[in-house]
Amino acid sequence: MGSKALFFCALIFLSAFAVQPAFAEDEENPGLVMNYYKDSCPQAEEIIREQVKLLYKRHKNTAFSWLRNIFHDCAVESCDASLLLDSTRRSLSEKETDRSFGLRNFRYLDTIKEAVERECPEVVSCADILVLSARDGIVALGGPYIPLKTGRRDGRKSRADLLEQYLPDHNESISVVLERFAAMGIDTPGVVALLGAHSVGRTHCVKLVHRLYPDVDPALNPDHVEHMLYKCPDPIPDPKAVQYVRNDRGTPMKLDNNYYRNILDNKGLLIVDHQLATDKRTKPYVKKMAKSQDYFFKEFSRAIAILSENNPLTGTMGEIRKQCTMANKHH
Repeated sequence: MGSKALFFCALIFLSAFAVQPAFAEDEENPGLVMNYYKDSCPQAEEIIREQVKLLYKRHKNTAFSWLRNIFHDCAVESCDASLLLDSTRRSLSEKETDRSFGLRNFRYLDTIKEAVERECPEVVSCADILVLSARDGIVALGGPYIPLKTGRRDGRKSRADLLEQYLPDHNESISVVLERFAAMGIDTPGVVALLGAHSVGRTHCVKLVHRLYPDVDPALNPDHVEHMLYKCPDPIPDPKAVQYVRNDRGTPMKLDNNYYRNILDNKGLLIVDHQLATDKRTKPYVKKMAKSQDYFFKEFSRAIAILSENNPLTGTMGEIRKQCTMANKHH
């Protein structure tokens, strides 16, 4: 008995040492947490919030851009600000691909980064700035305040070659859209809520003329077709021309549940909008969100939080970029 007791004690003693490195590693890499910068840069989130307010006051459409950024960055393999990298001799920027058509206002993220750098040089990642500017942009648009974790680090390479693998196109089937989001842990009501971001902003004619020419899509509401034809008079629009249709003519600058009422009335601009309102898997949630903005905001907040935590770089992975448009130079 005595030898067994000694052996058992020895096992416990050895186990204590065996688990120590795991705990030490967790201390070094806590992953994503609320208020990650509370000690290293206590003013970080307030600086970002104030910059977003200031920039939105000057340029209203910045909020749409920040909202799109979180989707286009975080949905592509990792939420690591790879979207913001400029092209180099060796790699194409994600910003310059067809999937990123219409994305703009990246210079304002640089403005926010510069303001944060003045307070805390090389501490706050571009990935966190991208996510927090989206959160505060949602508030500027009348949407809910969503508590989001921080502690992301920045990737060093563009994922332009992977965009089509991860980002669903507006012409994809609803099945593909649901599958792509499910891979990130976002369920059907979450997908329906995320597409409610189409409540704000506008769609370039390039993305919707196939529903107008050569023949009008019979699924479109005839009353809405007249407006769409007026805004998109050319069957082959110039991608560089200012030819757009507002996603929601009623409240174009407000993130609200009017989008769902519009698509149930066959006023959705994109194929995916129409499918969302008619597919038996998504229609019940569309109807529920059309009736309740609180339910829309609840599901939208939950989905944005999941999206923002998609496979982030943390701890010693990645880096903290000095400039969001380029990876740091290592000599």
